Amino acid sequence: MSYYDENTRDGIPDSLMQKFDEQELFYRLFESFPYPIQIFSHDGTARMINDAALRMIGIKSREAHIGKYNVFEDPIVQEIGATEQIRQVLKGKTVHLIDFTASYDDMMRYYDVEERDLKTIISDITCFPLVNNEGRTEYFAAVFIFKTVYKGKAEIVRGKHYIRTHWKEPFDAEKVAKAAYLSKSHFTKLFKKHTGMTPYEYYIDYKISKLKEILRDTNLSVSQAFAVCNMNYNGYSARLFKKKVGVSPPEYKNAVK
Repeated sequence: MSYYDENTRDGIPDSLMQKFDEQELFYRLFESFPYPIQIFSHDGTARMINDAALRMIGIKSREAHIGKYNVFEDPIVQEIGATEQIRQVLKGKTVHLIDFTASYDDMMRYYDVEERDLKTIISDITCFPLVNNEGRTEYFAAVFIFKTVYKGKAEIVRGKHYIRTHWKEPFDAEKVAKAAYLSKSHFTKLFKKHTGMTPYEYYIDYKISKLKEILRDTNLSVSQAFAVCNMNYNGYSARLFKKKVGVSPPEYKNAVK
């Protein structure tokens, strides 16, 4: 089975192939890689995808994806504000997307994927550059670690999706419940029953997870990272972070440098 279109093999530059003893080694490595992986050209167009990615994402065929899908034009990537973050890989940076959340209904709407009884897919994605001999990024790879494939109640999925796409805003229980088409009291009880936490607790956990991601940016101070998350860096927020993570924000930042 081919893991690339007919033109891709010749289209990948020799500089990339020279990273391996033989071209065939590259393709065997790619084909046998146990995690979903895609390779994109500099403009964001998909050039290679392995079987694991096809299965997990639900893409019907390589023909429908390779040369057609562009990550920089992906409406889901744009909606959650990750486009510019992914573009950093073009500058030679490795980019980590934590808890990347995609509604499967949206995936069926935008992509040629199989119809499945899924509601939400949550994954961590690591994007890293593939450079030529001159040190220029000509291609980049994206490796997916799928964490949750959620089949639960549609109301819970809608509520979670709203929280994940509005995490920088102050928590508003009424708006979250409205997104789930339920009253605030009904949604709160349903959410607690199915997740073991309140919507607000889920919001805080997600906000802290995003803060941890941004604290990894060496160009930002701790207070700047908090500001990016629309949080004030003060005694309360520092204590909340330590309660959730186990270390203070500066300690966490120093540990991940």
